[in-house]
Amino acid sequence: MAITNEEAQHVAKLAKLSFSTAELPGFTKQMGKIIEMVELLGEVETAGVPLTVNVVDGINVLREDVVVPGMPRQELLRNVPQTKDGYIKVPAIMDNGEAGA
Repeated sequence: MAITNEEAQHVAKLAKLSFSTAELPGFTKQMGKIIEMVELLGEVETAGVPLTVNVVDGINVLREDVVVPGMPRQELLRNVPQTKDGYIKVPAIMDNGEAGA
């Protein structure tokens, strides 16, 4: 499936990437090849193939679930660059909803 430059630009915007006009055709071609590879996987005959949920035969060994006292909030926030109202303050990841998150 070939994709257009506009579709590649749209995907780039969603991923918060920017391509120069010279780079865009190359990235469009690469994205098209990736889509073709994924479509090729859809053509693989899988009828009769047993479902694989885990490739390791080992059994997960868990520890006993025991409640232990936590650390004081001030101790936890001691090395945090910014806090607000007792929480860790992080940069915003959405631009007023425009970036598709």
